[in-house]
Amino acid sequence: MSNPEQLIADFEARMAESQRKADRMVSEIEAVSVCERSKDGQIGVKVDHAGNLVGLEIGLGVRDKPDLAEEILRTVKSAQSKLAGAMQAGITDPVGPEVMNQLVSRLEQAFPAPAPEGFAPPAAPREEGDRFVPEEERQQPKPPKPPEPPRPSSEGGRDDDYFSDGDYLR
Repeated sequence: MSNPEQLIADFEARMAESQRKADRMVSEIEAVSVCERSKDGQIGVKVDHAGNLVGLEIGLGVRDKPDLAEEILRTVKSAQSKLAGAMQAGITDPVGPEVMNQLVSRLEQAFPAPAPEGFAPPAAPREEGDRFVPEEERQQPKPPKPPEPPRPSSEGGRDDDYFSDGDYLR
C-alpha cells in the first residue's frame, strides 16, 4: 500500500502540470489572429481568435466605392474562415487531441468558407408548384380556388360509400 501523503503530492503535481498546460494553451489561443487583404489589396482586415474585427485598413482609392461595405464584409468573412487553420498552426502543445478537434470543429462551423465571388447564394425554398414559374407571375396574387361541387348521393341524401347499392368505384 502506498503512502497517502505521497499519493496526494503526486496528484497535486499532476494537477499543477495540467493547469500550466491549460494556461499555456489559453495564451496561445488568445495570440492567434488572421490578417487578410481584399483582391485588389486596398482593404486589409485583422480578426482575433474569436473572429472579432480588431484591425481595418482602407486604401484611398476605394473609399468612395459604392460597394465598400460589402467588400469589407467579404474580406472579414474570408479572414474568419481561416481561423481554424491558424488555430491548428498556432497551438504548439494542446491539452489533448480531443480538445483541439473540438476547437477546430467549432471554428469551422462558426466561420465557414465564403461563397466564391460571382455565385449567388441559394434562394429561399419556394413552394413545389412555383419551381418553373417566371418571377413576374409568382408575384401576382393567385386566383382563389373554386368551391368543389357536392358529391351526388346514391340513396336520397344518405351517403354511405362502403355499403350502398351503387358501385364502389364511382
